[in-house]
This record gives sequence, structure tokens and C-alpha cells, in this order.
Amino acid sequence: MDYRQGEGALRIAIVGTRGIPARYGGFETFAEQLGTRLAARGHRVTVFGRSRFFSRFSAPAVGGVHRVAAWTIFQKHLETPLASLTSFLYLVFAPVDVILLCNAANSIFSGIARLRGIPVLINVDGVERKRAKWGRVARWWYRIGEVCSLLFGSRVIADAYSIGEYYAAEYGFAPTLIAYGAEAEPAPRGAAGDRECLGQFGVLPGEYLLYVSRLEPENNALGVVQAYERSKVSLPLVVVGDAPYANEYIARVRAAAGPRVIFLGYQFGESYQALQRNCALYIQATEVGGTHPALIESMAHGNAILANGVPEHFEVLGGAGLYYPRNDFGRLAELLRLLGEDRARRARCGALAAARAKRLFSWEVITDRYEDLCRKVLQ
Repeated sequence: MDYRQGEGALRIAIVGTRGIPARYGGFETFAEQLGTRLAARGHRVTVFGRSRFFSRFSAPAVGGVHRVAAWTIFQKHLETPLASLTSFLYLVFAPVDVILLCNAANSIFSGIARLRGIPVLINVDGVERKRAKWGRVARWWYRIGEVCSLLFGSRVIADAYSIGEYYAAEYGFAPTLIAYGAEAEPAPRGAAGDRECLGQFGVLPGEYLLYVSRLEPENNALGVVQAYERSKVSLPLVVVGDAPYANEYIARVRAAAGPRVIFLGYQFGESYQALQRNCALYIQATEVGGTHPALIESMAHGNAILANGVPEHFEVLGGAGLYYPRNDFGRLAELLRLLGEDRARRARCGALAAARAKRLFSWEVITDRYEDLCRKVLQ
């Protein structure tokens, strides 16, 4: 097979996520969207997930993608590194041409693959060590992970210019830029199936605000709920998301919420698509990380978006969104009150967002770039 000429199927392993189907966060969505598209192009793709048991080292394929559940201990600080370690030990004995590794925290073990001569592409995600949930040891681990990404990665990938700028300033190294993608389900707002789905949650199409994120401090769910309560806007607020190790913070968020705040936990598949497709306004309040998949998905659905004023969001939304000053939840409350009653302005913003998503964040184009990069590192 001549990989350099674009001929022949590649054996690609995607490591570092909780596995597919996507049931957690952005990297899981990334693994499923990219993996199934690569498999459809004839490549043999394996996505590594996580399991409590050594016996579960394989699972039925999803969308043509093979799955391996690597062993780990489900504890806040051990889950990710142990899953990464056992995945790489598995790959020592597995036939694979290229490894695509998600999250710089996992790169500490990528040297195992490089000893076998296997190229490793590392998507570093955001600057994880700045997340409020991590203590000193975890932040130290992430710092080491950043350095190991540069030492062991055949290519280092950032999903936003702001992350590339961080690595350039901190280490004098410019990563390859490949954004996340988005794909809107082809269904009109307010369709009968959506009405039925949303009715289970007690909301109507076009008559609710939407917030989607893991419920962790740096994603600012508490600030959003407090701003919403202060705004007195008539539309209910739907909160989609959860977090496995943030019970105390989630309790604070729920305590701040009045009866018009609807907590739905994690939502996936058709229910998630229906919620994205039919909201009146989408709120993106995160402050750490690169490109957030839920934000691009909301753009693709043509939603009006109100975002925290951080560089990553300016980069993704450009002039297609509205912003409040970074973590200024008093201003967020004012904007919620204004936009909650201005349907015309929401419609204009939504049209701009949909056009921008279609132009910049196509999953097919992003798959082209990853496929091309895989072939290049095999030259």
C-alpha cells in the first residue's frame, strides 16, 4: 500500500475518550463523528473507551467503528490516566498505523507508542490545567502533559487559534489548527416529533432558553442560573448537562434555581437535537477550553447565541453572536431580559450563525484534514 499517494486503508486508533456512542462530552462526540466518517471511507477505526473490568476489552461496533473498553478505576484523578495507560499497553500488541490521542493529559504515555514507531497525533484540547476543579497535583500533571505532547506527538493539534497562541507563547511551538465540526439534523423547527419530545420536558418549540455544558465551575452554570433568575425573563431556562465529580457544585447550582429552571441532566441523540433545534436563545458561558462542540452545534441549528466574552468564543462566533463581558453575569441578566423579548433580533442572529457554521465547521471537511494528516505522518 502506498499511503503517500492516498491509496489503501489505514488502521487508526482513537484514544483518550470515554468511548462511543457519545454519552459525555466534546471529545466523545469528536470520536464518534470522526471515527464513523473515517470508517465509511474504508479505514479500520478503533475507538478506546473505559471499563471497570478487565474482561470487557471489546464491544460491538458502532457505525463501522470497532470499540475497545480499556480498564481503569473510576475516580476523579485516576480515571483518565489509567485508561490511557492501559490503552497504550493494549496497542503495543495491536496492528495499528496511526494513533489519534485526545487530551494532552494522556500524552504522558504516548511515548510507549513512539517506541514501537507508531505515529501519534495529539489533540491537546484546551488549557486544562487552568480549570478550577483541579488541585495542585492535577495541574502539575496537565503541565507535564503539555510538554509530553510536544516531545512525543508526531503532530500536535489545536482546535482554536487561542490554544495555538498559548502553545506558541509558552513553548515557542505552533500546533496544527483543525477545528471541531457540527452537523444539524435536517428537520424544521417545531416539527411534530420535536413537539412530542419537548413536551416530555415541559417546554414548547421556540419558547425556552438553553444552556448545555458539564456542570463544573469554569463552565459557569451557577452564574447563568443566577443571571437568569435576576433577569425575570418569561421564558423557562433548560439546563442540559451533569458532571461525575462535582456534586457539591451542582447542589449550589440547583439551590440557586427557581421553578422555571429545568434540569435535564445529560441528553443525547434525538432528544438533544430537538432541544438544540428549537430553543429561542442559546447561552454559552464557558471560560476555559478551545472550540466547544455544543456551541458549534447550536450555530448549525441556526440559534441566536449569547456568549461569554472570551477569545475562544469570539473566534468561533465572530460577528454572528452576541456577547457579555467576561463573567459579567449582571450584564448577562440585562441581555437575557432584552433578547428574551426580541424575536426579530434573535432570528437575525440565528441566520448569521447558521451560515457561519456551514462555511467553517463541516465535519466532512474536518475529516478530510485528519485523514490527510494521518497519511502525511506515515510518509
